[in-house]
Amino acid sequence: MKEGDIMKLSVILTGATGMVGEGVLHECLLHHNVERVLVINRKPCGVAHPKLTEIVHSDFFDLSAYAAQLTGYNACFFCLGVSSLGMSEAEYSKVTHDLTLSVAALLSDLNPEMVFCYVTAGGTDSTEQGKSMWARVKGRTENDLLKLPFKAAHMFRPGYIHPIKGLNNAHRYYAAFMWLYPVLRRIIPKHAVSLSELGRAMINIASSNSPSSILNCEDMVRTAKT
Repeated sequence: MKEGDIMKLSVILTGATGMVGEGVLHECLLHHNVERVLVINRKPCGVAHPKLTEIVHSDFFDLSAYAAQLTGYNACFFCLGVSSLGMSEAEYSKVTHDLTLSVAALLSDLNPEMVFCYVTAGGTDSTEQGKSMWARVKGRTENDLLKLPFKAAHMFRPGYIHPIKGLNNAHRYYAAFMWLYPVLRRIIPKHAVSLSELGRAMINIASSNSPSSILNCEDMVRTAKT
């Protein structure tokens, strides 16, 4: 497959009960290039669609019982994440780095032609040496994902994410900032993106043989249009 070629997607998606995962799932179900989506959740996502199947499982560190169901997919959109607020570095590392790598390592073994898209965060520290705990952990997670034998891995680093109207899982505090979105897009375009654009960018980059490994908001907006 050459750069610019497009392939149909069979997607594994995590985090569909959160704002980002719900929005990315929404875009996947609308998009003509996504043929099927398998959601892995700790609780049902509450969405029914002909493209969609779901695994509900509490322990993401052990998905081995579902290996047969996780085989035959060419993309993963990993949207699962937690805030570091109130957590120690060890606690945050376990649920951010260790859990993500556990799932990703299994998927890379089962699907060597998979493209892995990880929703991380703007300000992530690729050096793993900075003062910010969450940024170091995110940086280590990105770096270790890029070492796995996927066909490709892409790190999505959003800043402010503008919610999709009508979906259920946007954080309440977003209501206070939504009016600022057009201003943010003009003055700091590298740090503001709509959730629809983020979802479409993940679909587009997974569908093509793109060399981009780390994307900021401006990159996502551009990629969403391709």
